[in-house]
Amino acid sequence: MVHPRVLRALSMPLIGHLDQAFLGVMNDIQTLLRGVFETNNRFTIAVSGTGSAGMEASIVNIVEPSDAVIVGVNGVFGTRWASAVERCGGKAIRVEAPWGQVIDPAAIEQALIRSGPVKAVAIVQAETSTGAWQPLEPIATLCRKHDALFLVDAVTSLGGIPVEVDRWGIDVCYSGTQKCLSCPPGLSPFTLSDRALTAIKARRSPCQSWYFDMTLIEDYWAEGTRAYHHTAPISMLYALREALRLVEEEGLPARFARHQLNSEALLAGLAQLGLLPLPQAGHRLPMLTCVTVPSHIPEAEIRMNLLSTYGIEIGGGLGPLKGKVWRIGLMGESSTEAHVLTLLNALEELFIRQGWLSTPGVALQAAARIYSRMAS
Repeated sequence: MVHPRVLRALSMPLIGHLDQAFLGVMNDIQTLLRGVFETNNRFTIAVSGTGSAGMEASIVNIVEPSDAVIVGVNGVFGTRWASAVERCGGKAIRVEAPWGQVIDPAAIEQALIRSGPVKAVAIVQAETSTGAWQPLEPIATLCRKHDALFLVDAVTSLGGIPVEVDRWGIDVCYSGTQKCLSCPPGLSPFTLSDRALTAIKARRSPCQSWYFDMTLIEDYWAEGTRAYHHTAPISMLYALREALRLVEEEGLPARFARHQLNSEALLAGLAQLGLLPLPQAGHRLPMLTCVTVPSHIPEAEIRMNLLSTYGIEIGGGLGPLKGKVWRIGLMGESSTEAHVLTLLNALEELFIRQGWLSTPGVALQAAARIYSRMAS
């Protein structure tokens, strides 16, 4: 869902991307993004492109041929990141965990010790394909100890759970606008530490991508320079500024608490339907709930019925989890009590119709108890 204020911002009249008024919009976005990333990084921008553009930019700027990069692989997006490293001529050292589990910092440390000089460690904080929430602080400490840059994919997490770039020592972090920021897709919030910028400027060879070369983009976003690089997506940047204003007005602590409350209520209701979370306790994302689907339930058919009958869309499994899990998003504007109860009610009706549930209301009551407990 997108807030009406964001939709109105999309319809604002266009102006030139080097117009002084638009440069003011860019300044606002940088300030607001620093707040969401919890950073003072001077280089904090919105890359023109989706979250995958942020992933690409993170690698093409940091990785040169023969550079070793440790990549945590426990789902689709860790796998994609490793592929991007190899496409740049780098050596992707995969540290793997079963899908639905998190990467063990001890395994990262062993890879750092065994692999000699390592340019960077790349970790997905919120693995969208499994709903696993990866702790970052222990890995950040290891990166500093072994003089490796720390790269973090926060596409699904930014604005829904803490992403403390400065406190944790993250060097490169990117996200997407369409998840917890509740803005249409098309931009990738992106921040670089001074340490990362130094590494980029010390490259032995030019960045293989002209479009994502941050040494060029820096001059476009830098106040006082504003050198032409590319034509910015004006309307999308209007929308992002308004979406970030909404985040600031709510406040990050309140926003995080809202996501957590709705997630707990949803999980309580789903458990009554025999739908249990894939990730282990303590590592479950509040904005993306991934539950296993019992074998007797035709998961694709139920998802189709949810969409056609109730107008509710939930995601199926990806890769080895295809046909085995449901992925339910409660992100940003979509993270509401009404959405939780509407979904649970629809699932109850479908399950009763199929004879899989004999007691109506059990899922709704379980969720309601969570809301009542928090209200009191």
